[in-house]
Amino acid sequence: MTDGTPGMKDVAAVAGVSIGTVSNVLNRPHLVSEATRLRVQAAIVELGFVRNETARQLRAGSSRTIAYVVLDAANPFFNDVSRGVEEIARGEGMVVYLCNSNQDGVREREYLERLREQRVQGVLITPIDSNAERIAEMSGGMPVVLVDCHAWDDSQCSVAVDDVLGGELALDHLLETGHERIAFVGGPMSVQQVRDRHQGARNALERSGGKAELVVLDTEALVVAEGRRAGERLVAMSGDERPTAAFCANDLLALGLLQAMWGFGLSVPGDLAVVGYDDIEFAEAAAVPLTSVRQPRELLGRTAARLLLEEASDEIVHTHQQVRFSPELVVRASTGIRR
Repeated sequence: MTDGTPGMKDVAAVAGVSIGTVSNVLNRPHLVSEATRLRVQAAIVELGFVRNETARQLRAGSSRTIAYVVLDAANPFFNDVSRGVEEIARGEGMVVYLCNSNQDGVREREYLERLREQRVQGVLITPIDSNAERIAEMSGGMPVVLVDCHAWDDSQCSVAVDDVLGGELALDHLLETGHERIAFVGGPMSVQQVRDRHQGARNALERSGGKAELVVLDTEALVVAEGRRAGERLVAMSGDERPTAAFCANDLLALGLLQAMWGFGLSVPGDLAVVGYDDIEFAEAAAVPLTSVRQPRELLGRTAARLLLEEASDEIVHTHQQVRFSPELVVRASTGIRR
């Protein structure tokens, strides 16, 4: 023992085996007979041995960790995606670091630099923008999978939902329920998901033959407070200018908009129909259950984690994949039928 801390040599002596056998039990247990493995494990428990994971990582050149850099840790959507990531990682004996870029490009870059220093096996990231060259430069050769964001070429893996289709579903629903002046609440437009959802809304309007109008209410972030501020701007519009419905780029904006409507004594959907995006748990639990475009959140995480672990493996020939799921409109009380 060194400084009272048991090492592999001590475990080997107590178990009556070689240091190589102890190493196999720790790293390749399938190579060791059950009787020997049990004897070594008993010695580990008896001595209170804890492997030096840092030293093992230095020897191996990588760790038993992956990371997920999220756009906004306060958004429950990313917590749900993270659960899917963790499910796959845990099944493979991996640990997941969760990092929050908070929609800050400097912070995003710093996290990727730190993760390279930690020798993580790979990174899942919902980036501020999906520029392939920028992400490749920041990642420094680490395996990277984009999550909730499309890779526009075959140089990276990505797992996302068709957000253009999601925007079309939301607007089609509002058009079908009789609305002719609809607000799009979302921003910043530098976020790919916001751009795609806005484009989907515009596509639906174009198909309608110009029978409706889309009013854009830009937001600085995809958070509840920005939804409330958008609601204040909407209520300040004159009667003829005020939209009768709103499609929000995510559910947090929609919940903030709902709060603003209540604060001004207006009703949802009577005075304003509201559609959100993501279908987080709070959408259904809101005082007025929120119509929302559902993403398969945990499935996104599971699929992305599998692709990352495959790319990081030395034993699998990896081909980059761009996986795209279809969203689903979930209709609830926040959008009523207009006569």
